[in-house]
Amino acid sequence: MANRQAAAPANDSGTDTGKGTSLNFKVDPEFKKEFKGFAVAHGISMTDLLREGYALSNNQKHKK
Repeated sequence: MANRQAAAPANDSGTDTGKGTSLNFKVDPEFKKEFKGFAVAHGISMTDLLREGYALSNNQKHKK
């Protein structure tokens, strides 16, 4: 299974356009499970969830 994960596209959407770069950081296994489950439940990729979360956080900080 570790080999399969290492070969997964960096954008987690199944379509590697070759235009992106990988964010390499460690997270708690339970957080990853919850994060992935949330993304699946909402029908989005983990990458899109990260982008949306960043956008929301960024917008919140600029409203203050």
